[in-house]
Amino acid sequence: MHTTTVAMLGITHPHSLAHLRTLQLLPEVERILLWDPDPVALAAARQAQPERIALATTDLQALLADGALEYALVSHPTDESPAVCEQALLAGAHVLAEKPIGRNPAEIERLLLTAERAGRRLGVCYQNRYHPLTREARTLVADGLIGALVSIEIRMLTTQVRFRDPTHWLFQRERSGGGVISWLGCHYLDMMRYVAQDEIVSVSAEVATRSGEAIDVEDVATLALRFRSGAVGSLHIGYILAMHGGGYHNRGGYDTYIGIYGREGRLRWSGETPRLQVESAGAAWRSAPMRAIDYQIAETPAYGGASGEEFVRDFLRACAQGQPLPADGRDALQIARVVDAAYRSSASGQRVATD
Repeated sequence: MHTTTVAMLGITHPHSLAHLRTLQLLPEVERILLWDPDPVALAAARQAQPERIALATTDLQALLADGALEYALVSHPTDESPAVCEQALLAGAHVLAEKPIGRNPAEIERLLLTAERAGRRLGVCYQNRYHPLTREARTLVADGLIGALVSIEIRMLTTQVRFRDPTHWLFQRERSGGGVISWLGCHYLDMMRYVAQDEIVSVSAEVATRSGEAIDVEDVATLALRFRSGAVGSLHIGYILAMHGGGYHNRGGYDTYIGIYGREGRLRWSGETPRLQVESAGAAWRSAPMRAIDYQIAETPAYGGASGEEFVRDFLRACAQGQPLPADGRDALQIARVVDAAYRSSASGQRVATD
C-alpha cells in the first residue's frame, strides 16, 4: 500500500478537528503537515491530536515546500479558502476542500481554472454522498425501481442560531457568502443531484432572517426546484429548533426527512432512523411491494463515520489512479450556482435559471 503526506490546512473551521481525525485514521496517510495562521489554535490541535503530525506551522509557504507533499485537505473560513486552495494547487498538491469552497460561483470557477492549469485535482467535501442510505437510494433510482422521477422533497431543520455563536464568521455574509442554504443546504442540494443523477436547472426561493439575532445572512429558507428531466423538488431548511441543544455534532439537534417519488413508487427516510422505506408497483416487487431496509451504521471517530473515511480514501485513490473523484470542483460550482440562483430569486421574486 502506498502511503502519503497530506497537509491539513486550517484548524479553526468548525469541521477541522474532525477532518484531522479522519486523516489520522487512514493507514494511507503516513505524515500530516498542519497549518493555521493562529499559533494558539495550532498548538492546541497538535496537543489534543498528535498522531502522525510531522509539522505544525503558521508558515504556509514553508509547509507547501515539503517535497513529499501530495495532498491537501483545506478546512478554512470561506472567504479565505480559495486563496489557500490556490496556493496548495500551485505547489503541486491535489486539494480536497470543505464546502462550499468559495463564497460565490465566480470564486469557485477561478479555482477550477487554477487546478486545470496546475494539472491537479480539486475535490469538495460532499461526503454525505457516501452515506449508505444515500448510495442505496441512488442505486434504486438508477435501476428504475420507482420509475421515472416525479419529485424530491427534503426537510432539514436544526438548532437555532443562538446555540451556534451568532458572532461567528458563518453568520457574516462578507466572510461566509451566505447563510443556512450555503452552509448546510448545499449538502442536500447535492444529495438531490446525486440520487437523481439529474441537474437542477432553475430555482424559486424565499429566504429570511427570523432568529432575532444580529446576523446578516438567512437562517431559514424554502426552495422550489426544477430538474432538467422535468421533475421538481423542494428544500425547507433552517436554524429553527428551540429545544434540542447546541453544537455542530449534536445528533438530537436535527429534524430531517428525505422523500423521492417516481411514477412507480417512492423511497423515504428520516435522519433520525437508519431505515430506508421503499415502495414499488413494478413487477419485480409484486410479491412484496412495500419493504423496509434497516442499516447498522458503522461508527468511527472520523468525520461522517466509516463512510466519511471511505470518501477521503477514495479521493486519495482517485487522484493517484486518475479516476473520477467522489465529488469534484464542478459539483461545488454547480451547487454554488443553485445557491446563487436561490438568493437572486428571493430578491427578485422571480424564478432564476442556474446557468
